[in-house]
Amino acid sequence: MRATGIVRRIDELGRVVIPKEIRRTLRIREGDPLEIYTDRDGEVILKKYSPIGEMSAFAKDYTESIFRAMGHIACIVDRDQVVAASGVSKKELSDKPISPDMEVAIANRQTLAINRSVGGKIVAVTNEEDITGYTAQVVSPIIADGEAIGAVLLLSKEQGAKMGDAELKVAETAAGIVGRQMEQ
Repeated sequence: MRATGIVRRIDELGRVVIPKEIRRTLRIREGDPLEIYTDRDGEVILKKYSPIGEMSAFAKDYTESIFRAMGHIACIVDRDQVVAASGVSKKELSDKPISPDMEVAIANRQTLAINRSVGGKIVAVTNEEDITGYTAQVVSPIIADGEAIGAVLLLSKEQGAKMGDAELKVAETAAGIVGRQMEQ
């Protein structure tokens, strides 16, 4: 654990303010849920809660099934990071923070089918990846309880690959299933 040198007092209602610099660094936004842990040494630990992250094993199985059926890279992301990815090496996408452009795509709540061969602009999944290798992409937001909480992604690196109606339907169906799973 790192010391920040920042001290805050608890108010009469038991609240404490998390400094803006820390919220910005950890990408904690107003309304984001936090899990509270304690340990034997009397430490209180706040951890950003990801409902999709709680189902990471399910998400991994789901992306693996999509990858096998469609032959495209499949990912499930929450609003902060890649939760599961199949069809690429684990270090390429898994557990990496999503890009600001992907955050916007999720917030817009629209399914996108992007094909570079017809002039489409691929949305970067993470800030660290090289998107020039991708030729086609589908982004379908996951909606749970009326809120956009993540997305199902299909990506292709094959030359001339195009995402069509089948890929759109698979991504939308997967996003719908994950969304309903989150509501239960």
